[in-house]
Amino acid sequence: MSYREVSVIEVKEILRLWLDGRSLREVTTLAGVDRKTVRRYVEAGKAAGLDRDGGVDQLTDELLGAVVAAVRPARPRGTGVSWETIAGERERIEGWLGDGLTLVKVHVLLERRGVAVPYRTLHRFAVAELGFGRRRATVPVADGDPGVEVQVDFGRLGLIPDPVRGNRRVTHGLIFTAVYSRHLFVFATHRQTQDEVIAGFDAAWAFFGGVFAVVIPDNLAPVVDRADALYPRFNDAFREYAQHRGFAIDPARVRHPQDKPRVERAVQYVRGNFFAGESFVDLADCRARAAHWCTHVAGRRIHGSTRARPGEVFAAEEAALLGPAPTSAFQVPSFTQPKVARDRHVEVARGIYSVPGELIGRRISARADATTVKLYHRGQLIKVHPRQAPGRRHTDPADLPDEVSAYALRDLDGLARRAETYGPNVGAYAAAVLDHPLPWTKMRQVYRLLGLARRHGAPDLDTACARALEVEVINVGLIERMLARGVGDTDSTSHTAAEAGAVVPAAGRFVRDAGEFSSRRPS
Repeated sequence: MSYREVSVIEVKEILRLWLDGRSLREVTTLAGVDRKTVRRYVEAGKAAGLDRDGGVDQLTDELLGAVVAAVRPARPRGTGVSWETIAGERERIEGWLGDGLTLVKVHVLLERRGVAVPYRTLHRFAVAELGFGRRRATVPVADGDPGVEVQVDFGRLGLIPDPVRGNRRVTHGLIFTAVYSRHLFVFATHRQTQDEVIAGFDAAWAFFGGVFAVVIPDNLAPVVDRADALYPRFNDAFREYAQHRGFAIDPARVRHPQDKPRVERAVQYVRGNFFAGESFVDLADCRARAAHWCTHVAGRRIHGSTRARPGEVFAAEEAALLGPAPTSAFQVPSFTQPKVARDRHVEVARGIYSVPGELIGRRISARADATTVKLYHRGQLIKVHPRQAPGRRHTDPADLPDEVSAYALRDLDGLARRAETYGPNVGAYAAAVLDHPLPWTKMRQVYRLLGLARRHGAPDLDTACARALEVEVINVGLIERMLARGVGDTDSTSHTAAEAGAVVPAAGRFVRDAGEFSSRRPS
């Protein structure tokens, strides 16, 4: 029980009741003070000469003053000895409370220092002198202009059945409260995921018939990635949704419910008036009945602050000022930071996509929605792919190096076109090599053929391929041996013999030079 100073009128009433023949118990009940206090004042009255057989005329101001002086010790400054003792420790007590210590702990520490005072006196001192336990003063936030702000918060409603799981699940309400009219909407959900939050926002815009200019949410994880009073970092997907719907985000500060008081009060109202005592079939039933309750119950009540019906105020002053309501569903994107693998591909939502440029080992930004996957590097869009199912791959040949793209993609036509750039006969010879029931098994031979052009030159390779085609021999090893011996030597020998008039017999189709039967390995 806290300390209470008994007034002179109460002292006079105590003594009057005692003079009237009442017992101490009856005086305690009738006067409304503690029995020990009654006993002290009665004993002081007796000592001052109060006679119970006399009348109430004895209760003069002089007698009452003597009684009060006897019961209460002399206090020049209106406080007792314990209070004055505590006042000497004011700075130390204030420091302890500032460090987060409880008042009980402060009382213990004072006793260790030899300052033995009643806890009640310490509590009264802390409350009166240090502001301990007092609630900070606040100022009501203005409602603003109609159709501008809506406050949003999650509130736990209770349990409803889930036929899919066969049990009851916790249900939360995503509550929207129009700041000006106090008109509200409730979207019930089992999960507080980004898809559910955006679905709730779209349901709210459909209920209100438009979009508010400013949304004041709590620091929901699907909305705010990093909370900050001045520079909060928003979730990229929700920021894109806000841009798409045309509203600004102004989140409340962490642990500052006074930043969104309209929806804070609405959470209790929704839980007590709508959800409590009701039975729902499933989540869809809860959502349908919530929309009906918002329109016909919450919207038609007389609001305690505005003294008006929220639904009527909204329809008359706010509805026409909202932005256009969405007409199509928003495809919620996902943002990730994949790492470019050695094969120049990244994994996004279980799909594999090629990446242009030399970015192996680096992390890039990826945005994936229902139809496309966009890849960014340092803020620049570098590639757009069609969305693939999980486990599927989409590779653009232009993203791979020319020397490996054809082999990696088994691009037979591309490899044949590349061979034609070294000469028509090289292209024809490569086509002949690839003329096989399993042509991709011969791609390495074509690469070996094209590699000979780097060592011996494209003209000599084209000549060697022409001679091999004349005799219908498809063997890359033969072309390599011909180039190692020098295909130009045979041409010069034949030309010299023709100039000398020698008769050069026509070579048979299957005639071979003796050197071709040697076992020399090509250098």
